[in-house]
Amino acid sequence: MEKIFDINYLKSTPEDQHFDRKSARIKPKDILRHLVAFANAEGGHLVIGIEDDGEVTGFSDLRAKPIKDFQSIPYQLKQTPISFSDKIIPVINSSGEEDCVLLISVNPSVDRVIISTNDETFLRQGDKSVPLSHEQRLQLTYDKGQRYFEDEIVEGATIDDIDSELIQSYKDKIGLPDISIEQVLKSRGLLRDGKLTNAAILLFGSNPSAFLPQARLRVIKYSDTFAKTGQDFNVVKEQTFDGAIPKIITESRDFVKNQLRDFQYLVEDGRFQVMPEYPEFAWFEGIVNAVTHRNYSIRGQHITVTLFDDRLEIRSPGVLPNIVTIQNILNERFSRNPKIARILSEFGWVKEMNEGVKRIYSEMESFFLNEPKYSEPNNSSVLLMLENNILNRQLRISDKLRQKLSPELFSSLNALEKQVVTLAYRDTKITTSEVMELIQKSRPYTLKILKRLTEDLDILEWHGSGRRDTTQYYTLKDK
Repeated sequence: MEKIFDINYLKSTPEDQHFDRKSARIKPKDILRHLVAFANAEGGHLVIGIEDDGEVTGFSDLRAKPIKDFQSIPYQLKQTPISFSDKIIPVINSSGEEDCVLLISVNPSVDRVIISTNDETFLRQGDKSVPLSHEQRLQLTYDKGQRYFEDEIVEGATIDDIDSELIQSYKDKIGLPDISIEQVLKSRGLLRDGKLTNAAILLFGSNPSAFLPQARLRVIKYSDTFAKTGQDFNVVKEQTFDGAIPKIITESRDFVKNQLRDFQYLVEDGRFQVMPEYPEFAWFEGIVNAVTHRNYSIRGQHITVTLFDDRLEIRSPGVLPNIVTIQNILNERFSRNPKIARILSEFGWVKEMNEGVKRIYSEMESFFLNEPKYSEPNNSSVLLMLENNILNRQLRISDKLRQKLSPELFSSLNALEKQVVTLAYRDTKITTSEVMELIQKSRPYTLKILKRLTEDLDILEWHGSGRRDTTQYYTLKDK
């Protein structure tokens, strides 16, 4: 049985983007705004007969309105009808009596804005049903056309193209491990007339790029503050992720995390402090937002995560969705891909959009970094830029090294030697492999640099029982 029909779930789950509860004592007409708001957003469930605090009061109370009056309310939307279903669920109320509650389930409107009987329009944002201004309503009208894409049928795709392990992990996540793949896809609107939709392939496909080549995320790391070409080509690492969205999220997170650096610096009492290049929440939330809200109907373009020495950029195809703008991104929420957003929310990755963006700002501030910068380059994509202050950190370390080695000795080192000495100063112990990774040179070339720093310049000290010692390492010599 679907979890949404379980009374314990209905009375305990928090009210959010997809769920609300109301007492049966309210006026039936007062539920209309919530039904309209759900339909204009990502769909949702409204249960009537349960108080905000979860108390099950049902319809037996003398002050409760008749259940049929609530059931008739959706039919008042004759100008723009909604797609919905309702179910009466038997319960034992808080007085110990046999009773019932009414669950109204609303599907998202994919092709038009739903307007209430008094010509008002509402949109679900978090746990609120928010009225829209005339301008916001107009923008919503424009944006509705983009919702077709995740509901379009993928010709030639079958259930065999679904990753069974991935969808099983989702079924486990929502507490329905034993239902069939077809049941879970149909219940989430990912299967239409027995055929898979774009959203189904994007979320659970074993090879989504075979059907949707644009459904990729590419990570590129450069060794400077800008990209170079030709003989100066400066790409350090590059990898493309083209699996299902949940796999793109986890695999790209692990890859990016391994490419970012931790920096040590001295504080006033002489101890080393460690600070990551960026707060993990900030860049990871940026990636999750990109794969959730990008415009997948734009073919030939994919999400890119670019790492430069001084910044990290996340660019996704398509401008911000609907009523969300660069100016109000901290406070507004709208999902271009409501089905994708819902599944990723149930996986535990997607929060409210404005909540996540607010935390990106606060996390950057807590790391003493500049505010994140959102823009819409060429009015065709969304760009999130996070800036680091590595240069300041490196300058602090360089000053300390000059004092330790002497300004003359430090100045005599070439760029690669300075990188190696800085690594030894920062990490205390360094290995040949770590230096190779840092300077991106061959083992013989790396050993040549280490030999010069150890034997010729007497800056580093080698530690080990022999050249075959797997635990050998180098340290900075005390001067």
